Amino acid sequence: MKAISLKPGTTSIQLVDRPEPKVNAPDEVKVKIVRVGICGTDREEAAGGRSLAPQGSADLVLGHEMFGKVVEVGKSVTRVKPGDYVVLTVRRGCGKCLPCMMNRSDMCMTGQYHERGIWGLDGYQTEFVVDREQYIVHVPSELEPVGVLTEPTSVAEKAIDEAVRIQTSRLPDAGATPDWLYGRKCLVAGLGPIGLLASVALRLRGAEVYGMDIVDENSVRPQWLEKIGGKYIDGRKVPAQKVADSVVPMDLVLDATGVAPVEFNLLDTLAMNGVYVLTGVPGGDRPLQIDGADLIRRLVLKNQVMIGSVNAARDHFQLAVEDLAHARLLWGDHLNKLITNRHRLDDFKSAFQHHADDEIKAVVEW
Repeated sequence: MKAISLKPGTTSIQLVDRPEPKVNAPDEVKVKIVRVGICGTDREEAAGGRSLAPQGSADLVLGHEMFGKVVEVGKSVTRVKPGDYVVLTVRRGCGKCLPCMMNRSDMCMTGQYHERGIWGLDGYQTEFVVDREQYIVHVPSELEPVGVLTEPTSVAEKAIDEAVRIQTSRLPDAGATPDWLYGRKCLVAGLGPIGLLASVALRLRGAEVYGMDIVDENSVRPQWLEKIGGKYIDGRKVPAQKVADSVVPMDLVLDATGVAPVEFNLLDTLAMNGVYVLTGVPGGDRPLQIDGADLIRRLVLKNQVMIGSVNAARDHFQLAVEDLAHARLLWGDHLNKLITNRHRLDDFKSAFQHHADDEIKAVVEW
């Protein structure tokens, strides 16, 4: 079978032949890949960045944002059947710490996890994959056009879930509201796929969503946000440190920029008792000067919380599927417009090497 592979640490991406995997255990599921999303992590790998081939292999099959159809199941599998659409999670636990043994490898305590298509395990840019039932999530057939968005949505779901859990546990008034997010003012910084999908999840929960980026307001991402009821803030006109004064203080800030100076400046937008969750991972190693004393004073005196969130558990993938289904009921085919660039297999290098100005999500069609 065909697969897109990379020699880690290089820019050498090739279409290679690999043996087709087989179901060899009662709890295994074989999936035919339909399409796989491309994100910043994939492009970083393709540019020679962080990646690791499986032990004993010189190359790594790329891809972690998959969507496929079941073609075969082991005799003990009950969650899915042949013909079902599915997604598979990304991270595989260390097998040593309690979170990983509870299928919460997103909270691994040893750091010795592996990630399909990223770190030590082959990914999903291939014709067929086999994996265990515990990592699979069923996707309704009506979500076929957007099922590939499940993985990036799961990242947003986990970040929001962690923020809400913290707030409902520490605020005296939180228990009096059915949903802490309802009516809350939320800022999403960085309107790439994760930022826009976070905006979807927040709007579904009744939040007042503001999206910040540095693109023209009539361009594709701000326009997409406004169609679901979000409001756009041009960070070139209203910088992060001025949002609270120029717009409104924010009860929740979700960062998806991966730009360290912006991430620190976003703290200035937080309201009293606000929570700030980071999903963006900064690159580079340039020193950054911040007023540490002022930062700590603000966090302490205003009861503010700043947390990091990475990866997602299977339950967050399930929540992503449910929210995508709800979003399609509310906004119909508008959700489909998040997938802006579809690449055929013979054009896979372009998918990894180029990011068009009007791109939101690019996928490789298998």
